Amino acid sequence: MPKTVNRVLLGLLGVGLFALGGGVLLGALDLQRHWDFDVPGWWPFRGPDDVVLGTEGRTRWREEGWWWPTVIAVLAVLLALLLWWLLAQRRHRLDRVLVNGEDGEAARLNGRTLEDVIAEEAQALDGVSRAHVRLTGRRTAPTARVRLFLEPHADPVRTLGELSRETLVHARDSAGLDRLPSKVRLREVRHRAQHVA
Repeated sequence: MPKTVNRVLLGLLGVGLFALGGGVLLGALDLQRHWDFDVPGWWPFRGPDDVVLGTEGRTRWREEGWWWPTVIAVLAVLLALLLWWLLAQRRHRLDRVLVNGEDGEAARLNGRTLEDVIAEEAQALDGVSRAHVRLTGRRTAPTARVRLFLEPHADPVRTLGELSRETLVHARDSAGLDRLPSKVRLREVRHRAQHVA
């Protein structure tokens, strides 16, 4: 779904920018006079001397009390939509993973379930306080993004080795995947100092 929305939005944005740029170029090069054709009456760019936004357009509502709050509100909404779109790209997670079944048919595995299983097994490792797992990528070639929150006594090198050799290998084999590339982030859990009375 996000890929389809991205393609549609980028396509519409591209068509709009292409039309705007073509219209400005059409007027700037005076192509309608050179090629002897007419443009519609509402067309703003009729020749090389026309500007994108004339003096009247720039100053028409400047003295109105509602103008600047409206401009700021529209720009704020546009910024919020663009930030939402940017964050939506980063949050994409797999809802299903396609694996090859024994009969040659592709089977669907619930992505959230696989994430939970990996997180539970990772959290059982010595020195791991919490674990968060997110599957991204393509349904046929998922990538695991793992965040481990380590206790102060944990050995990061040993924990990372156990995660790679055991937890992720179990997940890969049980899901029937050829490979399961992973990106792991380690963070230390901060504990408040305890007061002794």
